[in-house]
Amino acid sequence: MRNSQHILVFCLLSIVLCLSGCSIQQRIKRADKKFAIGEYYIAGDIYKQCYGRLSMKKERQLKGYVAYRQGECYRLINNPRAANCYQSALRCKYHLQDSTIFLHAGQVLQYQGKYKDAAKSYELYLQSHPDNYVAQAGKYACQKMDEWRKQTSRYKVAEAKEFNQKRTSNFAPMFIGNQSDALMFTTNRQEKQKGGKKSLKRPSNVTGQPIFQLYQTRQNAAGKWEDIEMVEGLTGEGSDSGEQKNDSTDSKQGGSAEMGVCNFSSDGRTMYFTYSKPINGKDLGAKICKSERASGEWGEAQEVILFRDSSITVGHPALSNTGDTLYFVSDAAGGQGGKDIWMAELESDQWVNVQPLPASINTSADEMYPYVHADGTLYFASNGHPGYGGLDLYKATIDSTVTDSTVWVVYNLGAPFNTNGDDFGITFDGMTQNGFFSSNRNDKKGYDKIYRFWLPEMEFIAEGLITDEQGEPVADAKLRLVGSDGTNSKLSARRDGTYKIKLKRDVKYIMLVTARGYLNSKEQWNTLGMKDSKAYEMNFVLNPISRPVTMNNIFYEFGRWELTKASEEELLSLVKLLQDNPNITIELSAHTDMKGNEQFNQELSQKRAQSCCDFLIKHGIERERLTPVGYGKQRPVVADKALHTRYPFIPQEQALDESFILSLPADKQEICNQINRRTEFKVVKTTYKLY
Repeated sequence: MRNSQHILVFCLLSIVLCLSGCSIQQRIKRADKKFAIGEYYIAGDIYKQCYGRLSMKKERQLKGYVAYRQGECYRLINNPRAANCYQSALRCKYHLQDSTIFLHAGQVLQYQGKYKDAAKSYELYLQSHPDNYVAQAGKYACQKMDEWRKQTSRYKVAEAKEFNQKRTSNFAPMFIGNQSDALMFTTNRQEKQKGGKKSLKRPSNVTGQPIFQLYQTRQNAAGKWEDIEMVEGLTGEGSDSGEQKNDSTDSKQGGSAEMGVCNFSSDGRTMYFTYSKPINGKDLGAKICKSERASGEWGEAQEVILFRDSSITVGHPALSNTGDTLYFVSDAAGGQGGKDIWMAELESDQWVNVQPLPASINTSADEMYPYVHADGTLYFASNGHPGYGGLDLYKATIDSTVTDSTVWVVYNLGAPFNTNGDDFGITFDGMTQNGFFSSNRNDKKGYDKIYRFWLPEMEFIAEGLITDEQGEPVADAKLRLVGSDGTNSKLSARRDGTYKIKLKRDVKYIMLVTARGYLNSKEQWNTLGMKDSKAYEMNFVLNPISRPVTMNNIFYEFGRWELTKASEEELLSLVKLLQDNPNITIELSAHTDMKGNEQFNQELSQKRAQSCCDFLIKHGIERERLTPVGYGKQRPVVADKALHTRYPFIPQEQALDESFILSLPADKQEICNQINRRTEFKVVKTTYKLY
């Protein structure tokens, strides 16, 4: 009896286990079907339920497959748990079945900003696929990231908070034609009904989020964007049959039909947009529709036929400025793999010559969100080219250096446009470098937000301080600015000796500074080829005409008259001063301290003064303008306010003669001797060659 009972229990358990196994197998097949039609949110949830019911010991291979597919679902909808799923699959040795897991794990790690780990994962994939461009690009980008982060850009980026709503995604902004005061974008925000309640929209089987709709807004006279409202009138296509019971396209507000990523003709009267209509609760891909505007209202949408096969998914339309070329996104056969950017040409109201863009733009990963700038430049988002992670923004121009017009040169827009998150969906305000784009940067839940960007006008400024040789401001200084563009302006320095002048780009400038009782000073510079704003700090020191000027940093060999190399900079400054003041002559004098024989000091100082004059003559100054004089120790320095301030132990107006110096301690005596050992110049005439 007992044996019969045991046998019965065993049979029942076997049946339950068998049914359970069949149930899991069926659920995995269902998840696979959902995955195949792009319903990643639903598929990911099913894989998740199945994973926990599979045994690591007995069903390791199947468990690894389920973990990998769950990771794929999460990766494709930007769920951060994708990395954990890939790790679970690797623990099940899934890479022995399919090494692609290393490529996709690398993409997820790069998306999370874990560049070192991502590079290792890419390297593992490249061991078996050394020619894979996406893996090569990913590894290269991860290795270059430290360098890229140091590069700067003049562009500024800030969140456009007026378009974004909490806990919703808002993306793909688009100016309505050439109107810079009208904008349309895609969002899954909930509409408020009467009583303040929000209407509930069907969640997408693809993302798990509420469905997306098009909203529009206008800028008022004060520059504020207001009245953000759902676009109406686009979806009145009518019901083809009673079988489409879950479709609500007949309703005024679109119901469960999903719309997004729009683009406009240059006059703003024709709109192309992505449209997805579920049938019997199933998402069967997207298509591109077209709508015409009349009297401020959008007319009923008509499908744009691009392929004979109506089952091919298309979306993300982008019209050229001339209106005869349509760029769009599709995963149709014939591309590089993943989602590719395609193009079609308009002939007699038909889109013909439908073809994918070349491999210089499309990769085996995803290229999406094309946009054509008014200047003809193509912008798009990709996770296949070298980038910061996730989708990055790129621009592309046809390579003019080759005869093949299908070769494009692609540039990553860099920071601040791109981050390790998804950055995509850019639009420009006409021919300007200002506009909007989308990004989920710094959002823990991955919600997309709209950001504005602008390129500040480059500003070039010349500013500084005008002083005399003692550092005192010259309040009545005059400045004259002459530029190669015809600029010829005059201004006065402020009372504190400061000045500030606005400059232009790509101009050569000369500035002359003058003041009564002082020698002129002149500087030359240019703003040629500048790529960023710059403030030129130029301080001017004006030398007086009426008193001697001590030249600092003039050095001679010990006990001799030969100039040292260190003296050249100061003497070259004197050459410039004489060139700036071509009508003066000077006396150039050398002085010694009180030490040594008077006759020796006299001869030494004369030779030193002559050495300085010889240097000036060698550098183009006429001999007739120079008078070398050696004073030996005959003319000790008389302390002025500046010297007293620097050395308080020296009274103002005190001559540093022998009797004063000998009254000081030894260390202070040396300071005074050093002050007396000097080279000076003073103006003798201001009328050289004037008459």
